[in-house]
Amino acid sequence: MADDNSGPMAGDGVGARMLIGGAWVGRGETIDVRNPFDGRLVDTVPRGCAGDIEDAVTAAAQAAGEPWPAHARYDVLTRAAARIEADLEGYARTIALEGSKTIREARREPVRCVTILRLAAEEGRRLTGETLPFDSRTGSENRVGYYFRFPVGVVGAITPFNDPLAMACHKVGPALAGGNAVVLKPGTATPLSALRLAHDLMEAGLPPGRLNVVTGRGEELGGAIVTNPRVRVVTFTGGVETGLRITRTAGVKKLCMELGSNSPVLVMPDADLGRAVPAIAAGAFAQAGQNCLGVQRVYLLADVYDAFRERFVAHVRTLKAGSSMDETTDVCAMITTGQAERVESWIGEAERGGARVLTGGRREGALLWPTVLESVPEGARLDCDEAYGPVVSLYRVGSLGEAIARANKVDYGLHAAIFTENLRAAFEAIRGLHVGGVMVNDSTDYRLDVMPFGGTKLSGIGREGIRFATQETTETRVVCFNL
Repeated sequence: MADDNSGPMAGDGVGARMLIGGAWVGRGETIDVRNPFDGRLVDTVPRGCAGDIEDAVTAAAQAAGEPWPAHARYDVLTRAAARIEADLEGYARTIALEGSKTIREARREPVRCVTILRLAAEEGRRLTGETLPFDSRTGSENRVGYYFRFPVGVVGAITPFNDPLAMACHKVGPALAGGNAVVLKPGTATPLSALRLAHDLMEAGLPPGRLNVVTGRGEELGGAIVTNPRVRVVTFTGGVETGLRITRTAGVKKLCMELGSNSPVLVMPDADLGRAVPAIAAGAFAQAGQNCLGVQRVYLLADVYDAFRERFVAHVRTLKAGSSMDETTDVCAMITTGQAERVESWIGEAERGGARVLTGGRREGALLWPTVLESVPEGARLDCDEAYGPVVSLYRVGSLGEAIARANKVDYGLHAAIFTENLRAAFEAIRGLHVGGVMVNDSTDYRLDVMPFGGTKLSGIGREGIRFATQETTETRVVCFNL
């Protein structure tokens, strides 16, 4: 199929196009993008191949070799942010149609994207170094110098389906702010939001080759990105198994990976249940539970267990499951029927081990009703793995120390939370929880785009957050003068 510079949506019935070297290109083989709730066709995208990744890396490497001053990067990112801000509802509809967010949830994502791009634009102007005290060593009194940061060159970015626009912005914005060129492989099921972003960046004046978006299947494209020696940084958000493969095959390059979690919440007897119940429910069931920060385990001190369970189950039963495009829907379909079946099987496994379903557990296609369990046995997959679905388990514990120990027992450590009015208890949890972030009187899924974001153990390597991600895609260079 011929190249077309008109944009990602061709408008001639052949579907969306991908971006390589500044040109919008199609391919003979395509992938259907379907709405998870009803299966209707939203659009088609090219099924890219390893050769397309090679072409994209070549274009990116060539672009990265061209001068691109900080003020020009700032202008592009801020103009792109303005274009997105002028089309918030269009972006929201794309997100809700292709992905696993309700339209109300989807409306928050382009607003967040605007903020990310503006923060990245500012951060690109703050990439500074500092002078070094060479005279701190005997014999170096005549030396003076400093260090500065410079772009790594080509950044390979692989994003998931759950936040199709925000995750693309989190990878692309900081990398461009740092002066790099990017090869982006968006989630197979949700590529349209990333293509819209790329179109607005190009319309904002992004030089050709600075951003390349190749659509297709992860098993066909991911390895080509990760193993390419010209890709100097790989930034990946996704599952642990894929992350482990990346660490084995990437070679000598920088890795920044966020690999999921099994996030715990601790609820103390003095917790404000009027705050805790809706916050934990939102953290567990937003995006149909397909959120790396989503609440999966709730540890309740014995004195508050019964009161919390009663109020929490009653609240969850008020949540409406249905179509992502219905303004009244609270929990929409999971990304595929297969994923919903997997979570359903995990619930069944827990039940066979003695767990009790307090509400939910019902499935129709990809739609899984919000589910709450108790008495989940230790070692069940719901207990120790990442469910990535609308299911949460309640546990009765005897002390804060026990809650912290059980929270730490899994192989993940992204975010945790505690609800308490006691400052001493809050700090005991802050010190004791082995995670990348502790939220006090908030859900585990709270995230601000300026904070360093990442985890411990199998939850990943490195930190996102605009300033920190920008630094991940740059390197230091020392300059020393012997006077």
